[in-house]
This record gives sequence, C-alpha cells and structure tokens, in this order.
Amino acid sequence: MRTFLRLLASLAIAAGLLALLFHWGDVSVAQVVESWEALRPEVWASALAVHFGIYLLRALRFRVLLPPASRPGLGALLSVSSAHNLAAYVLPAKTGEGTLVLYLRQVCGVAAREGLASLVVSRLLDLATLAFLLGASTLLLAQRGVLAGSWSWPLGAALGAASVTLLVLASRSDLLVRALTSVMRLLRLDATRLGGKLHAKGDEVADALRFAGREGRLLRGAALSLPLWLGVFAFYLILARGFGMGAEVGPIDATFASSWAVLANLLPINGFAGAGTQEAGWIVGFELVGVERALALSTGLGAHLVQLANVVLFGVLGHAAMALRKRV
Repeated sequence: MRTFLRLLASLAIAAGLLALLFHWGDVSVAQVVESWEALRPEVWASALAVHFGIYLLRALRFRVLLPPASRPGLGALLSVSSAHNLAAYVLPAKTGEGTLVLYLRQVCGVAAREGLASLVVSRLLDLATLAFLLGASTLLLAQRGVLAGSWSWPLGAALGAASVTLLVLASRSDLLVRALTSVMRLLRLDATRLGGKLHAKGDEVADALRFAGREGRLLRGAALSLPLWLGVFAFYLILARGFGMGAEVGPIDATFASSWAVLANLLPINGFAGAGTQEAGWIVGFELVGVERALALSTGLGAHLVQLANVVLFGVLGHAAMALRKRV
C-alpha cells in the first residue's frame, strides 16, 4: 500500500507539472502529436542504437570497478544493468538505485559491498563527467556569444572545479564512510548491537570503495564515462532534430541544453520517470541557446517518451535475461 501511494503521488506530481508546462509553453496536445508524426523510423532506430551503446558502456564501467574475482560476464552484467536502470528510472525518489546491488548479488553472486562500491563510484564519475561537459559547453557557448549573461563564465569555471572535486571524491569515497564510522566510535554507538553491525559493515564498504577507486580502475572508469555521456547527448540531439529542431542546434548547444534536463531529472523528488521535471530542465536549457519555448517543450516531451520506451524495452529484456540465467 505504501509503494502504491508513493507511485500514485509520483503520477500526480508528473501530471501536475506537465499541465503547468503545457500552459507555460502555450503548447497543445495536437502540436505534440504532430511532432510525433514527424519522427521517422530511421531516426528512432539511430537513437535506439546509440542508447544501446550507452547501456553497453555503463555495463562495462560497472565491470571495471568490480574486483576481478567477482566480475560477471558482460552479458550477465548488461542484463542486470538494464533491469536496474528501469527501476532507477521509474521508481519514485530514486529508490530504484539500490536494485543494482540486489540484482548483482542474486544473479551474479557479487557481494553487496562490492556492488554498492561499484554503484557509488559510477555515480560519482557520472556527476564528474556531466559537470565537465556542461562546464566546457558553457564556456564554449559564452565564447561564441550564444550565452551573453555575465553568469556564464563563472558557472563554467565552477563546474570545472566541481568536476575535479567529484573525481577526487570518487577516488577516495571510502574516506566518507571511514569518517562516519569514526564518529560512531567517538559517540560509542559501535558498542550497541545495531551500531556494532553498522560499524562492521561500514568498514567492509569502505574497503570495497577504496578498491573500486584505485587509480587504475578509476581511470578506466573515467575513460568509459566520457564516451558514455557523449552518447547521451548524441541521443538527445538525434531526437531533438527528429522532433523538429533545426540544424542550427549543434552538438555543443545540445550538450549544454540537455544537461539541464539531466540535472532536473537527478532531483530526488520528481514525478513518475522524471515527467515534468526533465521537460522543465530541457526548456530552460534550450531557451538559453535560442530555441522557442513551444518547440523546446514539444521536442522535450517527444525525446522523453522515446527515452522511456527504450528504457522499458531494455529493462524488460534485462529482466527476461536474468530470469533465464537463474533457471540455468
């Protein structure tokens, strides 16, 4: 019942946000339908191929960050990663993120601490790469005069600094856990039954995080993160043009603009599958590079629906593959 109520609240938030965006953008449902009718099958196929490449790179990165003795085969990890991404995308308040740890343990026999370490370092690498690409595109657009505001140069510099900070944190994220266990010892919470268990698990997770963040693995993970995120922005650019944006919106514009959609979708409180929040971020980003609000909304809705359809498709296939693996 609690899960049902959360899902119902998530759907209500999504519906409310979308209604506000339709009013704000002065867009009718008929206009959105027209943009959908303009999407050619070959454009969707191209976007689907790029999306699959993103999934493959994500699975490879998880694999790199796991200890060699615990690494599943790429096929098994791809199915687990696909199923996890579906849960992370559609469940409210990002509660689906933890399913990666569960699926890795159940399907691949990976210890929970190792799966959690791989997930945490992966997400830190995602944030570091996103900050780097958003910062670089901000500075490039400011140099070209597309972003005329005085805020663009400081923002680009701040994002660059944030990227470096996140990369350092990914390399030593174990220190955060060790700091927490030190506080528990200081407050003598480790002497309690629950505190003792958490303290012991904290040390195990810290060791796993330290292993995942070692220089060689972190560099390989970062090397995979860059093409992964370039693929994300290529995916959005293909769909933005497929739903009606002109060729004047180039890769740098799409990287900058769709980054705001990604950031909006990272909010812990949003509607079902990020509906409404992702479109709001998309509108803000593309308006800043000169796209009309109505066009930004219609293309953002189209791109989001294609993304959701692909995520469901890959997620269902992932669950099917996991079920077959369990039976073997």
